[in-house]
Amino acid sequence: MRNLCLAILFLQFSSLAIAQQTKKSEPITKNNDSGFVVTLKTPSYKDGLMYLCYHMGKNLNIADSTIVTPQGVALFKGNQPLPPGIYAIVFPGKRLTFDFFIDKEQKINIYADSADLQNVQVKGSSENPLFQEYQKYVSVVGAQLQQERIAYTTATNKADSTLHQQNFEKYNAELMAYRDSIMINKPKSMMTTCLNAMREPELLIKNPKSRQDTLDNYNYYKSHYWDGVSFMDDRIIRTPFFLPKLERYYREVVMQAPDSIIKDIDYRLLFARNSTEMYKFMLNWLTDEYINPKIMGQDAVFVHLFEKYHSKGETPWLSDKQHETISRRAYMQMSNLIGVKASNLEMVDSTGKIKALYDQPAEYTLVVFWDPTCGHCKEEIPRIDSIYKASWKAHGVKIYSVLSDNEKKNEWVNYIKEHKIGEWAHVYETKEMEKIVADAQRPSFRQLYDVIQTPTILLLDKEKRIIGKKLGIMQLNDFLITKWGDKKK
Repeated sequence: MRNLCLAILFLQFSSLAIAQQTKKSEPITKNNDSGFVVTLKTPSYKDGLMYLCYHMGKNLNIADSTIVTPQGVALFKGNQPLPPGIYAIVFPGKRLTFDFFIDKEQKINIYADSADLQNVQVKGSSENPLFQEYQKYVSVVGAQLQQERIAYTTATNKADSTLHQQNFEKYNAELMAYRDSIMINKPKSMMTTCLNAMREPELLIKNPKSRQDTLDNYNYYKSHYWDGVSFMDDRIIRTPFFLPKLERYYREVVMQAPDSIIKDIDYRLLFARNSTEMYKFMLNWLTDEYINPKIMGQDAVFVHLFEKYHSKGETPWLSDKQHETISRRAYMQMSNLIGVKASNLEMVDSTGKIKALYDQPAEYTLVVFWDPTCGHCKEEIPRIDSIYKASWKAHGVKIYSVLSDNEKKNEWVNYIKEHKIGEWAHVYETKEMEKIVADAQRPSFRQLYDVIQTPTILLLDKEKRIIGKKLGIMQLNDFLITKWGDKKK
């Protein structure tokens, strides 16, 4: 019964999280034939600020706001149509809310008693009666499913567990049948669009017995994951379930290798180009997801997004400051991607003797950028030296150690002597060297190696290709042990 809770996800769309207002409706004009009018009547309030919001990602974003009159009326009005999607009325105090659809019909009258939000009346929109009926149904079935799930987890014997699992499956089957009936009988409705988008692919092989069965299940699931979603339908992005579905796909379903992700992204964005808001939403999210990736090597995805989309003028909606931030980050990552040959560094040691990175032959080279006054560096540098002497050195590992701030040369020299870190190649860039690089408009070592914090650590192979970056010490040790093990095979 491990996945029982998945069936009751998204039974209700409401969310009480309200994001900062991102777009206010256009100024009101007398001629409102092409705009929107949402009139709310409520006996619950005689004053206070009421919000008209739309779902976007995990938040409710404000589309309009108004003061409730002493007669309990809130009038939302604008001279431009609202983009279709799932909207919400948020009552004063931001504690109560209810959802409704806005599509092509945008002259809507609502009666809502905050004490009975299960029986909200929405008129002027043919999409909402079905939505309201659905919400009432799933509120009942959802409670039954939740009750059986709790009973299953607290059952004290096998008979009770079996009973509650059977009950859960029964209620879940009824819910699925109800959803299917809507999709069959109302194929063009917005409710069907939403239900299709929430639908999960069924397993190809329900009881996999071999590795090939598992692989077939994965391939089938991945290829049918987006069956119910049209990337040319902007309405889907103004729902609470599209973003979680997108997140799960790129974080759990797609193979996490950069090449696999890049290929899939280009394919999805090609479809989304026909839908301006979908294209904008996806490219924004993908950029944010991979600008500082959690998995090593996925910065290649962000660089690809920059080179193919951002640098080609495909994101006109972004501000100059946003473009500048994205460009700067991309240029910081381009020269230190996994598999790329590391840029040579020619710096001097404490005596003024030049020591170039490429003049340090080694099976593996650890390039460490650090600062002797950095608290984290003070902890990590001795640990690196300890494990280097105990293990790495015997396997042909060498360390090319770079002072990240040439203003701290004296502290750097003293720290090396005090901690007896004498077997590394310790170097720094003099101020004269720094000026030559800047005057020639060449990239600095910080840009070449993406040094935005200390310590920054990269692992190079025998040919000085980058094979690891920004790993913790134990992760780095495990990585090297794996590499040594591979060589023995």
